[in-house]
Amino acid sequence: MEFSLEISKGDKFRQIYAVGAMGGHSPYDFRIAFYNDSPKAVIKEGKQVSVMERKVETELILSPLAAKELADWLNNHIKEYERQFGEIKKPGGRKIEPEQSAPIQGYM
Repeated sequence: MEFSLEISKGDKFRQIYAVGAMGGHSPYDFRIAFYNDSPKAVIKEGKQVSVMERKVETELILSPLAAKELADWLNNHIKEYERQFGEIKKPGGRKIEPEQSAPIQGYM
């Protein structure tokens, strides 16, 4: 039996560029919100204060199985990227270590 897969983009499809992600999980699903940051100046109590505005662009809701498959897919592509282009480092040349990330639970 032959099988083929046709991929098309939905009417509401859009691409976004995200500088980061945040989210959490419940027993039922994983939620990942993708965001962009932009600095802005705000006047507070008569003084100009720098504030980083974080705008959530979109949120992805995944089943636990889909989240695990996404994690595997990302890990494989990161390994391939680093094989081709070198290790991905945080600004300042620091290596990204999993234990440096705080666990996030619950929804935003």
